[in-house]
Amino acid sequence: MKQFGKVAVMMGGSSAEREVSLMSGNGVLAALRSKGVDAHPFDPAEKPLGALKDEGFARVFNILHGPFGEDGTLQGALEALGMPYTGCGVMASAICMDKWRTKLLWKGAGLPIPAFALLSDDSDFDAIEQELGLPIFVKPSTEGSSIGVTKVKTHGGLKAAYEEARQYDSIVIAEQFIGGGEYTCAVIDGQAYPTIKIEPATEYYDYQAKYFRDDTVYRCPSGLSDALEARARSLALQAFKVLGCQGWARIDFLMDEQGGIYLLEANTNPGMTSHSLVPMAARAEGLSYEDLCVKVLAAAHVG
Repeated sequence: MKQFGKVAVMMGGSSAEREVSLMSGNGVLAALRSKGVDAHPFDPAEKPLGALKDEGFARVFNILHGPFGEDGTLQGALEALGMPYTGCGVMASAICMDKWRTKLLWKGAGLPIPAFALLSDDSDFDAIEQELGLPIFVKPSTEGSSIGVTKVKTHGGLKAAYEEARQYDSIVIAEQFIGGGEYTCAVIDGQAYPTIKIEPATEYYDYQAKYFRDDTVYRCPSGLSDALEARARSLALQAFKVLGCQGWARIDFLMDEQGGIYLLEANTNPGMTSHSLVPMAARAEGLSYEDLCVKVLAAAHVG
């Protein structure tokens, strides 16, 4: 493991997902150390990025979540430093952090997505409710971990949901509900891993269900037929490539009752907590959490 040199596990930060990032980062840190990697925590909320060079780091395992760490900002700074880092590059990180622009790219490439509408103060909320039907999911375009998300179930509720999401982002999306199940597919080093079906005990897969509740059910294998599993993995790979992703990412998708697949979003710094999905998919392929961390680290790049 000495070929990796001194590794900074970039975690924490100052986004709304700081707590999750610290949980992910501590898991990655322990895993890398257990494999003999000279890994150390690095929180950019506590020290400047220039300290990476000053302290002799050779590469970065980026496990920041949310703005700054996952939106191309950190990636650009590391490129300027000539510091190899894990995950997607500047362009893909910036695009994938923005759910609206991700949808536009996928739609332009002919990939299936749920119907959606952009919301603003001037939107005709009643007309959008009629167009998309109820329920509707409302979400900020550039937040993760379901922060600011509302499920609108009654007529007249869209505007209040918009105002809630607007606290987190200037771009807010209203999205058609697809009711056949929520799934995810990890793509690591060019390979699509087994899909996972997510069955939350809550109204939907919210922040608590993702990170803290123990009653969320994850099915891996997901229970899809061989044909649907193959199609889902193929779509995940296509979605990954269209966005220009590198290294690893997690592609979330929905399924309708007829077996139609609809791409939802891409996560370029997937969670690595005890409840996270990429380690679960890796285990299904015989890859331990520790080996997964080493595999992601080995793909660190500049440019």
